[in-house]
Parts: sequence; C-alpha cells; structure tokens
Amino acid sequence: MPKSQKEEAEKFLSQLETFASSMKSSIGLPMIVDPKTNVAIWYDQRELKLRFMISVEKTRKFFESLSEGKLMATKCSKTGEILFPPQIDCPTSIDSEVEWVLLPKEGELLTYTVINTKPFSFSHYNDYTVGIAKLTNGVQVLAWVRETDPKKLKVGMKVKVEIVKREPEGYLTYELVPA
Repeated sequence: MPKSQKEEAEKFLSQLETFASSMKSSIGLPMIVDPKTNVAIWYDQRELKLRFMISVEKTRKFFESLSEGKLMATKCSKTGEILFPPQIDCPTSIDSEVEWVLLPKEGELLTYTVINTKPFSFSHYNDYTVGIAKLTNGVQVLAWVRETDPKKLKVGMKVKVEIVKREPEGYLTYELVPA
C-alpha cells in the first residue's frame, strides 16, 4: 500500500533529523551539504508552526461580500484599472481613490495546472487543479478549479466563479467551475 505524501515527508524529515544530529555531534553544527548542488544547508531541528493574524479591515468588504455570494474587486478612480485581488491603493496612481466593483461570474479558462506535489499545509487535500480565468470584463482570477478529471478541462472553455466553503477549514473562498 503506498504511503501518503505526509507519511513520506515525515519519514524523510526523520531521516534528515537523524543525519543532522550526527553532523552536529561530529562537527558541532546541524549543517548538511546538498548532494546535488554541493551547497551547505543549515538544518534547524525546531519545528515551526505558524498561526497569524493580519488586519483585513481595509479590504473587509471583499470578505463580507463572499458571504453574500459576490466576488468584489477595487477600481482606481483615476486610471479605471480594476484591481483583483482588491487593493486599497492603485499601483500606478498612489494618490487616487479606489471604489468597490462587483466582478462578473463568467469567464474563459486561460491556463491550468494539476497540483500533485503540495506544500505540507495542503497535504490533506487530494490532488487539485489551479487555473487562471479571464472574466468577461477582462480581469484575470487565479483559483482552484472544481473538476476532478483534468482531461475534461480545455484552455478557452467557459467557466464561472462560484463562492464555496472550503473544508475542512470551513472558510469561504471562490472556485472556477466549468460552465
């Protein structure tokens, strides 16, 4: 029975930790030399778990709109550029104001890729597809694509944006769904 990616990663990290411990005993440093590049790498044996809080007050409307089933962006009042994900300042005209605009839900799939090698924090998910869609107003949106069979996806196909609750985290996000 094949091991899960998480189990394989844990086994590899355990072996790496054992090797780093032996290096620390022999040379006094948890330093490992990458066999491919011959580059010295410091292996810190402390586990780092990150929990963070960041202010989203200035883009709060974006998150509140998700609970209403809407996908919002900001639009620069000076240049007319639509900014997605929403930004509080226009990158080309910092002194201008931005206003909130509702994005259309229809678009066209520009590109996609299947993710089978996932970051550790996403290892509990099956392989998933991420795509970029160009909405009918020209805005490009990067999101997960809700299609388990990538053979059914085609560049240029019609997609729509749907607001979904991502489990097991239980938060609202948006996905691209073949139309």
